[in-house]
Amino acid sequence: MADSSTQPTDESASSADHIEGEDTFDRLVDNEARVLVDFYADWCGPCQLMAPIVDELAAETEVPVAKVDVEELPQVAARYGVSSIPAFLVFEEGAVEEHLIGMQNKETLAQTI
Repeated sequence: MADSSTQPTDESASSADHIEGEDTFDRLVDNEARVLVDFYADWCGPCQLMAPIVDELAAETEVPVAKVDVEELPQVAARYGVSSIPAFLVFEEGAVEEHLIGMQNKETLAQTI
């Protein structure tokens, strides 16, 4: 029973999508009406604190939520002027509509999408 209390839901189905390539990122942003992208790095403490919030939001919304590791895809981060992390960009029809820097609460992120 302890296992079920530590795992509230099937997180594999609810977590944000990790983007591993620039082409994948471009397809997602170009093909979806609206997308929330979390720019992060594994070494970033605030990013680690935001991860469960981002995953929770991904499970609660129909808007795609994606994560981009700035260490893996620095060219994508540079393209959008991401110099501080965590950073959250909301794309609408392929263009950046909102750019939030630093830790955010779930309600703020939800309002942007």
